Amino acid sequence: MKKIFWFIVCSFLSIGLFAQEALKSIEEEYFDFLSLTRISNRSYLNYRTLSDSVWNLTDENHLWKDNKLSTDFVLFEPKQKKENFFLDGINQNIKLKLYGPEWFNSYNTKSPFGQNDGALWQGRGYNTSFSTGLKLDAYGFSFTIKPSINFSQNKYYEIMKSAMQNEYGYFYGKIDAPQRFGDDSIFAFDWGDSEIRYTWRALTVGFGTEYLWLGPSYMNAVLHSNHGASYPKFDAGLKKTDFIIPKLNWNLGQIEARMWIGKLTESDYFDDNPNNNHNQIVGYSLSYAPSFLQGLTLGVNKVCLSKWDDPNHLKYINPFYKQNTVKDENGNAAVYGEDQKASITASWLFEKAGLEIYSEIGIDDFLSDGLAMYGYARFPFHTMVYTVGLKKSLEISEKNDLYGLINFEWNNTETSQDYHIWPGSLYNFGFHYQLHQGYTNKGQWLGSGIGYGGNSQYLSFTLFHKKGYGKFYIARNNPDNNYIYFMHKTNPSEMATKYFTAFKANFYTGIESLYYVIPQFSVKLGFMYNLLINPLYNPGYSFTSSSGQKVHRKYTYLNNFRFEWGIKYNF
Repeated sequence: MKKIFWFIVCSFLSIGLFAQEALKSIEEEYFDFLSLTRISNRSYLNYRTLSDSVWNLTDENHLWKDNKLSTDFVLFEPKQKKENFFLDGINQNIKLKLYGPEWFNSYNTKSPFGQNDGALWQGRGYNTSFSTGLKLDAYGFSFTIKPSINFSQNKYYEIMKSAMQNEYGYFYGKIDAPQRFGDDSIFAFDWGDSEIRYTWRALTVGFGTEYLWLGPSYMNAVLHSNHGASYPKFDAGLKKTDFIIPKLNWNLGQIEARMWIGKLTESDYFDDNPNNNHNQIVGYSLSYAPSFLQGLTLGVNKVCLSKWDDPNHLKYINPFYKQNTVKDENGNAAVYGEDQKASITASWLFEKAGLEIYSEIGIDDFLSDGLAMYGYARFPFHTMVYTVGLKKSLEISEKNDLYGLINFEWNNTETSQDYHIWPGSLYNFGFHYQLHQGYTNKGQWLGSGIGYGGNSQYLSFTLFHKKGYGKFYIARNNPDNNYIYFMHKTNPSEMATKYFTAFKANFYTGIESLYYVIPQFSVKLGFMYNLLINPLYNPGYSFTSSSGQKVHRKYTYLNNFRFEWGIKYNF
């Protein structure tokens, strides 16, 4: 028994030299900060899940080296590794990684506020999420289970009149994005970052519910983020790998190619039709980092939503499928439709300067004349949305081990100007008349956490020290200016008297601090002030004009205070 005990102890002390971290976790954001100066290297280019977010350290003497960040326990290591075609390039150790446990809490005094937080919906009142899990690797196979349990007090707050069948639905258009998730407290279980995967060299295939992030954005991804609940999906493709021309042995850089197909679900607060509760999502991501332009990464992403029960759903697996079905072969309105979106991404890392600049430009569907170049030359901004940003590391005091990080991001998803003269109803990047649930899953956005139809600007400064970090941030956003433009088209006489000053805006600023009490245990605290201007798109009455019209010029306000705290233990 003693020999068995000491064998287990010694095996657990054999630790891997890489880190695999959940999206937007404390550890992932720290390793991403280190990547600006190549102290750590990203294992992905454009497509990121927990299984892809692997960080190789090039310098073990990094700032948080004394804190317990990530550990892989080697349970078994063969004395002599077998060599054959199938095992070549596969780690033959049996390894275990433990995640968490992690407990997050927040409290919003007047209004919901939260972003990029998985299945948790941070409503008014108390919100909490608990997550833990493990990952087992053996001979190319990996099994990960990392679910979360989520609770939202969901206290009452005033919402606008719903335009959906359900009274809590969105206030215009057709979209499954409830203003409030019912009038009861919410308790939800989510499988989160759970999956089964097989990887051989750079080839990988998996099935599960891992959160997915597309592109280089920090706050508001154009097409996909971890903002909402997870969903079941199958994925396959090529992980980041060298692109070498055979025989000539020319290394042209690195490539990454991934596809996935998943099942989206409608929330309980959209309609009462049980026959339209699920949509299919098919996505592709292709990225390239040229060797002759060090630090540059280019990517293209495409997603297509269709009805889950569409009998022709396999055609959407074709990455070159570009039609936008409006009518069937008989000229009648199509029973099944689709919603296609695409984006191109670019990021450039300047290692010596510790600077990364990035951008993502997205388009929705395609022009009526297809992909003809003259259509885009005529008006290239049709359906265009974008995100641009930068990350900059700073050496504050090498003597005192103080280092800074600046994050800035500008996001815009407002309707393009040509839609103001479009004869039909107003357009929104996140809505779609053929798929009424829009670009959502279980009532939360798949991409940009603030939704679509508005804009945001975010600026933060993080000061890293040996025992954690302190952060200050300031930001603002308009969640959906498209609503105002919609009201202008449907009620033009009221535009100048009411809606001209009715734009809803969020201004928020706050502080956040993380501290490692002991190497394994960290505590996180945060406070934020959130000023909501015209929270119901309802500026106050000012005066009556000479023509007898009531003019609204006084802004209405709501002051929301948000507190957050959390603890985490790393084994």
